Amino acid sequence: MTGEAANLIKMARDEGRNFMLEHEAKAVLRSYGISVTQDMFCRTPDEAVHAARRIGYPVAMKIVSPQIVHKTEFGGVRLNIANDEDVKSAFDEMFSSARKRLGDFDFRGVLVSEMVRGHEMIIGSTRDAQFGQMIMFGIGGINVEVFRDVSYRLVPIEEIDALEMISELKGKKLIEGYRGSERVDTNIVVSTLLAVSRLLCDFDEIEEMDLNPVFGNAKGVKVADARIFLTHV
Repeated sequence: MTGEAANLIKMARDEGRNFMLEHEAKAVLRSYGISVTQDMFCRTPDEAVHAARRIGYPVAMKIVSPQIVHKTEFGGVRLNIANDEDVKSAFDEMFSSARKRLGDFDFRGVLVSEMVRGHEMIIGSTRDAQFGQMIMFGIGGINVEVFRDVSYRLVPIEEIDALEMISELKGKKLIEGYRGSERVDTNIVVSTLLAVSRLLCDFDEIEEMDLNPVFGNAKGVKVADARIFLTHV
């Protein structure tokens, strides 16, 4: 168990939240050695511009509020932002869009993130009433939304379990490389699944996890979006 993860989960609990803000969830993952996108939390448009310049254009922007779990539904996600003016406009537009839906709300700021490329994958967890925590791995995008091309295991898992989860997917060739497409480094996929398994074993407070999309290529794996839900107290 990492102290940083424990502190962040406690902070969410203390605020009465049963979910973690995205930058908190990514910090938890990072503390377990799981690679995530380069992100900067920003409270003002000028901070967001500074962050975008440091990360490098194009960037993604996502609203941060304890009242917003599904950011897209509130107009709280912008992708491929290419310059300073668009960063400022996106900041104001996301705030205005959420305010129309929520009225006065707890607006913390935005997360400015690097844009990444690769094959889309998904890693998640759910809790079985009888057996406990289960880890899920699948091919992302349309394959998970339409075909539910995913594999499950009870945690903890070992390396052989992670390899089996990959091999069970109908779309595994998308990961392994197909007709000249770039293959994903499966060793890093395996190490990521093992790290998620350790996190789930350390924190029984985690009710559900959704890492989607996770982008993979020959150089590595990065979690682009992360949601962690906690058990109710």
